[in-house]
Amino acid sequence: MASEITYTDVAEYIRLSETSEEEKELLTNLIKIAISFIKSYTGLEIEEIDKHEDFIIVVYILCQDMYDNRTLYIDKGNLNKV
Repeated sequence: MASEITYTDVAEYIRLSETSEEEKELLTNLIKIAISFIKSYTGLEIEEIDKHEDFIIVVYILCQDMYDNRTLYIDKGNLNKV
């Protein structure tokens, strides 16, 4: 379920071997931002999002993109086509 994704899960997905306290905090925030974006883009609440396993990879992809670009927001006018 998307709501159960942790910074450890994202760190593993983006292949971080070690995570500092700053990175843990950043990844935790990126997960919150990704889920918030999914909620606003789809109009679904977290309970509904959790019913669809497809959203798990979406959270990972959004977090990876934001981490790679060190961008703490998502611009709806310039969406990642993935």
